[in-house]
Amino acid sequence: MSLRLRLLTAASRRFAKRQIAKAADPVPLRALFERVARQLFRPPPFTLVRHTLLAPDLAGLIISNRPGSHPVRPRKAVLYLHGGAFVAGRPAGFVGLTARIARLTRLEVFVPDYRLAPEHPFPAAVEDARRAWDSLIARGYRARDIVLGGDSAGGNLALGLLAELLAQGTSPAGLFAFSPVTDLTFSGESITANADADAVLPVERRADLVRLYLQGAAPDDPRASPLFASFRNPPPVFLQFSKTEVLADDSRRMAERLRAAGGTVIIDAWPDAPHVWVLFDGQVPEARQALKRAAAFIVPLVEPDQTAASEAGKR
Repeated sequence: MSLRLRLLTAASRRFAKRQIAKAADPVPLRALFERVARQLFRPPPFTLVRHTLLAPDLAGLIISNRPGSHPVRPRKAVLYLHGGAFVAGRPAGFVGLTARIARLTRLEVFVPDYRLAPEHPFPAAVEDARRAWDSLIARGYRARDIVLGGDSAGGNLALGLLAELLAQGTSPAGLFAFSPVTDLTFSGESITANADADAVLPVERRADLVRLYLQGAAPDDPRASPLFASFRNPPPVFLQFSKTEVLADDSRRMAERLRAAGGTVIIDAWPDAPHVWVLFDGQVPEARQALKRAAAFIVPLVEPDQTAASEAGKR
């Protein structure tokens, strides 16, 4: 564990966790994240950011490498659902992370600006994730050339979208998720076992999250909690999380369910890292190491003849 990661964990515990714990409504959380994103989550040089309309009322960003810097793989893409507890976050706040994914994989990354609760409760975000997928298909991308991705709440949406697609006989190339929340009943042992160790998420706010997002819907609805969804012959999945976060069991149990359905799952569990630490690439070395592992998983999904090690190692 690097000194920088130790400092990040301590700062997260002192500031982020306290701010989240005391926020009475999502508006302060949105403002907090946007302020932090502007200061800390900046994209690397030679990043191309384009605004797009994925549906008549669904905007989004397309993140890629600038022409002449790192060639983009044609007609292959990542559909990335950002995190934010279903109530906060915008694609612009995740340009730093998605640009690094684009750089390491040489893929275009589509990031939809899905609707947020409580103004737009479940299943609005679920529906927007599907509409974003349909938009990529309408643009000519083949399902087998699209990789789903997401962090935290966005990982939830990506896994839910995967279950929906598989039920309809369609499959993306694969899926990767950073610290996804997969169970809104919060029945995993790590919810309480890691309550003190988690440097970001205050476990006492879980009931507020359910209230704001679900607004009366059942937390064990498979569309809300993909842990309870059915997955028919799932594609390869990569789940990365910290062993000390409250959502650790969300990934572990999700992996068990996917494997029981015949899927191949890579678990990448890190010690003593804060929730979704990959956001801090450029500031802590563990973030870059973690992103390279994710990229090494993603690249062979869309380029089977390309070795993961050679691709990720070039960056």
